[in-house]
Amino acid sequence: MLRIWGRINSVNVEKAVWCAQELGLPFERIDAGLAYGVVDTPEFLAKNPCGKVPLLEDDGFVLWESNAIVRYLATCHGLGTLMPLDARERADAERWMDFQLGTIAPVLTPVFRGLVRTPLKDRDSALIARTFGELKGALAVPETVLSGSDYLAAGRFTVADIALGAAVHRWFNLPLEGTGLERPDLPGLAAWYARLKTRPAVAELWAAPLS
Repeated sequence: MLRIWGRINSVNVEKAVWCAQELGLPFERIDAGLAYGVVDTPEFLAKNPCGKVPLLEDDGFVLWESNAIVRYLATCHGLGTLMPLDARERADAERWMDFQLGTIAPVLTPVFRGLVRTPLKDRDSALIARTFGELKGALAVPETVLSGSDYLAAGRFTVADIALGAAVHRWFNLPLEGTGLERPDLPGLAAWYARLKTRPAVAELWAAPLS
């Protein structure tokens, strides 16, 4: 059976689980990371020397890195649906996956860790404010597409929406009260997020508290 290692409310594990559920694949998820530990054990490190989640096991094949896992599952089980067949549409979808990883993650991570995982007395407010501003600018990029389209690529739900959607879920649920930080008005992004929330495959995932 397909196995996905990682705690359910990890943004990167979420991408892998969401993809598997969209594809209707049976899988076993094994808690690992943060409070669950496991990732620093010799057994886990033999599978993933980076010591991070998610980790995928598929009939003897082992894969780590969340976007690689999403690509693999969608290529094996969702060609023509989650993974476009047309070369240009596929490049467009995968471009947004790279945008999530290379542009959004570096500025979302310090904001998320600062506001969700760090006690108020220990927060680096200057870092949070700076990266929050950069994150606002970065999210204006998909807004230019989503202001005129229901989804990011190929005119339908694809791997692009999984990768960026997991990050944007955190953006819309950051605890901003009392911080002086405000989300800009991005109506296309907000409407897209509302559409994503109606998908059965993500309902349980997004019911979990951020941590």
